[in-house]
Amino acid sequence: MRTDHINSKKWNFSASLVAVLLLWAAQAGAQSTYIVARALVDPLAERLVQNPVVEIDGNRIVAVQANGTVPAGAKRIDLGDATLVPGLADVHAHLSWFATDTNVSFMGVSHTDEAIRSVINAKVLLMAGFTMVRNTGAGGYSDVSVRNAINTGRVPGPRLKVSGQSLGITGGHCDQNLLPKQYNLSNDAIADGPWAVRAQVREHKKYGVDLIKFCATGGMLSKGTSVGGRQYTMEEMQAIVDEAHTHGLHVAAHAHGPEGIRYAIEAGVDSIEHGSLIDDEGIAMAVNQGTFLTLDIYTSEYLVAEGAKVGFLPEMLEKAKIVNEQRYDIFRKVAESGAKVVFGTDSSVIPHGTNAIQFSRMVEHGMTPMQAIQSATTTAAELLGWEGQTGAIAPGYFADIIGTTNNPLEDVSALEDVIFVMKDGQVYKNVGMGVE
Repeated sequence: MRTDHINSKKWNFSASLVAVLLLWAAQAGAQSTYIVARALVDPLAERLVQNPVVEIDGNRIVAVQANGTVPAGAKRIDLGDATLVPGLADVHAHLSWFATDTNVSFMGVSHTDEAIRSVINAKVLLMAGFTMVRNTGAGGYSDVSVRNAINTGRVPGPRLKVSGQSLGITGGHCDQNLLPKQYNLSNDAIADGPWAVRAQVREHKKYGVDLIKFCATGGMLSKGTSVGGRQYTMEEMQAIVDEAHTHGLHVAAHAHGPEGIRYAIEAGVDSIEHGSLIDDEGIAMAVNQGTFLTLDIYTSEYLVAEGAKVGFLPEMLEKAKIVNEQRYDIFRKVAESGAKVVFGTDSSVIPHGTNAIQFSRMVEHGMTPMQAIQSATTTAAELLGWEGQTGAIAPGYFADIIGTTNNPLEDVSALEDVIFVMKDGQVYKNVGMGVE
């Protein structure tokens, strides 16, 4: 056998393979984009990285180096003295509403109007640095359509998880109680009894939601409900949770009052929304069961200051005052407990785009700046089911990155005015380059 001929073939094959690999590496390097800045907030390691270089290939982060270098000729985004932060999450928003809406004016808004409003507000939140949003309530499954349009690149917006219409009892917070009986006005997902709520969950699954939201208590902005009063029985709540989890859907419970919170946690919900009046027992239950707490502590403050100008009913504003007098002290207790607190603002009650104001209240009332940022990044990603994909600037993660002029670990209010927004590797905002 002629071994020289065989060896020659092997050498040619090896040389070809090396050439292909070198070409692939060169092409990969040519495709990469490098972001450089003064610092980077790392919520995974709970540290500040100095002079980071972030390499991005397509929509993914390839590498992050402190004091790194950018290859000659590579595409470079130089943000100067900016601090890089993972794209933020707001896990309780209502994109289909404006802050100027009241329950009265919103009755004139169609489901198609809701979809159009959601497209507008999705871009507002994205430009404010929120690359992940959980929409917790919208009529006609309009939020499903908006999520799909964002996912297919038809409109700009954050990564969305959506709930469709919130489930509620007849006459409860999630119902429409403003008009008298002759109008027979009721919201779409009102359901009483275990089998009725199961049917609603099944319909929601049919039309493409990611989660189920239901009202476990009354609320501030509804007529005729006690803000802390429990709604739904334990049997009904358990039916909602069982049916939703059976179909792979998370469950979020709107709950202000302590009894409704305890019932919802015992029923197995994944998150408590608002949690304004949660008591020590409820906090302990949340810690023990790993229930996420979405505490929108700025909302009642805003309503007390601005609600009358918008036109909310006196009854609603009185409930907001009751909540506002207690929720900061309660938030401090929760922050000290080690519970899983996630960032959610109920934006629509507050103006979309002002979401980041809440960070300063969280820090003022018990959290460190890093903990507040984690609530909107790593902890939020865990709740959303995107852990390891979003919520950090790290290899393998989606390239969802924002930039601030100042270091938010020194002054968390820096997050209120972001100068750079990248989502999925695409730059949507770069003030220094005039992109906005």
